[in-house]
Order: sequence, then C-alpha cells, then structure tokens
Amino acid sequence: VPFVQCFAEADREIAGLANRWGCPVLSLDSDFFVFDLAGGYCPLSHFQWQSVRAAAAPQGCYVPARCFSAERFCGHFGRLSKALLPLFAVMHGNDFVGLEALEAFFSRVRLPRGCAAGRGGKHLRLQGLLNWLAQFAEPAEAIDNVLKYLKKHQREEIRELLCTSMEDYAPSDVNLEDFFKNGSYECEAARKADVPQWVLDALAKGKLAPFVINALILRSTFLRVQVENMQRPSAHSTALPIRQVIYGLLLRVSHSTEDASPSKQTNELPIVCEFDRCQKTLKKTFVQAASLPPDFCDDRFPLDKLMEVPVSCRQMFLLETLGVKMSFLEPVPSHLQLPVAVTCYWIRCSEPKVKLNQLKALLLVMVSGELQRITDDPDPTVLPAEDDSVAYNEFLKWKEKKLQNNDFDLDAAHSFCQWQCCLQMGLYLNQLLGTPLSEPDLSRLYTGTLVHRLYQELKSAPSVENLFILSPKMAQLYLVLLNTVES
Repeated sequence: VPFVQCFAEADREIAGLANRWGCPVLSLDSDFFVFDLAGGYCPLSHFQWQSVRAAAAPQGCYVPARCFSAERFCGHFGRLSKALLPLFAVMHGNDFVGLEALEAFFSRVRLPRGCAAGRGGKHLRLQGLLNWLAQFAEPAEAIDNVLKYLKKHQREEIRELLCTSMEDYAPSDVNLEDFFKNGSYECEAARKADVPQWVLDALAKGKLAPFVINALILRSTFLRVQVENMQRPSAHSTALPIRQVIYGLLLRVSHSTEDASPSKQTNELPIVCEFDRCQKTLKKTFVQAASLPPDFCDDRFPLDKLMEVPVSCRQMFLLETLGVKMSFLEPVPSHLQLPVAVTCYWIRCSEPKVKLNQLKALLLVMVSGELQRITDDPDPTVLPAEDDSVAYNEFLKWKEKKLQNNDFDLDAAHSFCQWQCCLQMGLYLNQLLGTPLSEPDLSRLYTGTLVHRLYQELKSAPSVENLFILSPKMAQLYLVLLNTVES
C-alpha cells in the first residue's frame, strides 16, 4: 500500500490530497467532519467488516460503510454555509482551544430552539449553535457577532485565537500528490525549520520515525507507557543512553577545544525535554544530548552530510553505542544482528538484572518467528526441509495446549518492556545512521503472549528449551543466538 508520512500535523495535507483525487477520507479523527471534502469522510468505526456483501459485476464484493458529507450536514441547519463549520468546531472546543474563554458568549446568547446554556444537554447546545451560525453568510461576520457578547478587553485576543484555530481547517498548500509521483514533496514548514533533504525524504517514506522530527524540531518527545511495573522506574530509562546518542546526532554536539573544562562542555550540550511516567503520573525530564566521537563531530559531517560518513564507521558507531563488537555478531543471520545486539545491551543495562529464563524465552520467540518465516514464506530457490514443517506443526500443537501455570509475572513483563524500549531506540538509531545493520521483520520478531508463556514454562518445565529440536536448522540457530549473547 503506497503511503506517505507527513512532516507535521497531517490533517490538512490529507484533506488536500483527498480533494485532489476525489477520494473519501477513511479515519477515526472527528476533525474530518469539519473539512470540506469532495468525496466525504468515512469513519472507520462505521465499517461493517464482518458483513462483506456481493455486488453486481464488475464491482465484486464490498464492505458496507457510512459516508459523511459536510454539504448534506449543513442542509439540516437551514442556510448554514460549509465555511462556518471550522468556526463551529473551534467554538465547540477542538484539540487546542478550550471552551472557557467562550462561556460568556454561551451564557448570554439566545440560541434558537430555546436551548439556553446549561439546559437540554450538550447536543441541544450544539444544534442551537449550528442554527445560530446559519444566519451569517461568512465566518468574519459570525465572529463579530460572537465578540459582542464578550468584555471589550477580551475581544481582540479571542478574535485572534478563533482565526488562528480556524486555519487548522484551511486547505494545505502542500501537494502530497508529488510524493506519489516523484518520491518527494515540497513542504514550507520543513524549509523554514532547515531540515536536511535526506531526513525529509526518509521521514516521508517512513524510514525515520516521528520521534526523530520531534527531537530535532520541537526538542521534546513523548515516551509511550506500556503494561509495566508502575512502582519501578519507567521501562524507557534503560534505553536513555541510546536516546542521548540519537539527540547528539540530531543536534550536532561538537567539542573541538581540547582544554574546555568539563563544566563548560556540559553547558554546551543541547537539551531535549522527555515526557515519561514516574509511577502513575506524567513527568517532564530535561535530558542532555550525548557528545559524539571525533568522526561524527567533524565539521565535514553535519546532519545533512551524515550519509557521507563511510558505512563501516556508522556501523561501528551503532555497535559501540550498544556495546557489541561486529566479530561477535558474525555467526548470527544478518536480519537478526540488530535484535541480538540490542539484547546484549538490554542484559548489560537493565535494572533489575535479566534472568536467564527471560533471555531464553526471548530467543525462543525469535526462533519461532524464523521457523514461521521459512515454512509460511519459503525461499523459492531452496527446497523446504521436511523437518522444518514437522517442527512447526509440533510448535503449533504446543501453543494450543493448556498452560499449567497461567500466573502473570509483573517483573518479567517489566523486563520484556525494557527490551522493547531498547529495541525501539536501537531501530531508530540504526535508521538515523542509514541502516548499517539490516532491519528485522518486527512482525515475526516478538510476540508478548508467547514470550510470557515460554518464560513461565521454562521455570516449571526446562525441557521446553528443546521446543524446536525436530528442526536441526532451528536448534542450531537457537544455540548460536544463546552463545552469542552469553559470550
């Protein structure tokens, strides 16, 4: 499926592309009720996925859905112009504008159909506001009439707030169609932010995560909370040194002066604001970027020239960050080298320490993914081995068996969350360095329920370590992974 990842908030760009192509927008974002979309808006919640129906040829089958049209919606409210929907959305309170400033308006205005403030509930107030707006030809006139109900000293500030917020629903001048034709597109916001072209192209293709742009432009980032032990420090704390290296690469910390005092050096380091959990609340922490080795601080290699650093240097830098030598990884299949390097980092840095059965469970999950890959999606140039199919069928039978011990181990869950945080940041760093190590197939690398089950079974039945013994290839792979990490 061709896709593009936008530089900033994507709503306006999506609306522009949908109108250019005459397509409806499929989404779960209620802002699309407000955009003037030629093809309408199909909320994903109204797709009847289980009710596929046959249509007359040549269309084939279809999934019933609902399509919202701003034009038909406005028809329910007399002469309401579509141009007034953005004002309606802003006054009702969208993501960025609270209602507090406009309470004076709602408490004093007489809305049609007798829905005074506080009576008849939220929907009557919405209907009343829409009917009230229908008497105006265009937004500027309606705003003037809203402001009459506010105190004089508030009016200009509220006018500016309303007008600025309504711009979120104006068509974007970014032409995303260019990306689908040429592989890149022009973006004024990115030009103003002075983002290197290779970063923009990689971001648009999904080869860089939004995390990278948030750190580069906003100097702040939200770290997602998982199902983890809330009494312990956030699972993300284990991967902090990797994030600091990413910040160092993005924000280019250079220390050319040999004699700079340590305190002076520290003052030069850029800061990124991280939002993470502290127990069950959200906490803001200011994190210093890491200072980089000379190769990467060299003025010849600013961020826009990062891809000119030799691949061997970028690979060495990645592995040094993870604390692993390439010679150790050589026996490991190339597409598993990054996850194995991350696993080594996890064992070294996580607190509390990783238990051996946790490591074994994780490696067995990786092996199960490999076995699934070679049996479900075999290489056409290699004859599939019969013992792989037999081993895979035995594995599927084992998965269907009832668990002896079904307890949830919160500390093990926390440890696996730490591994996922390390893998996420290891992936982002690898991407930022132009993938000096192959990207793993994440869909086959990790399954949360499976890793928990294997961990529980290893405690009571160590023989589960021989789950793939019927396939010599998989048994060998498991030993290679285990020996690499333990060494």
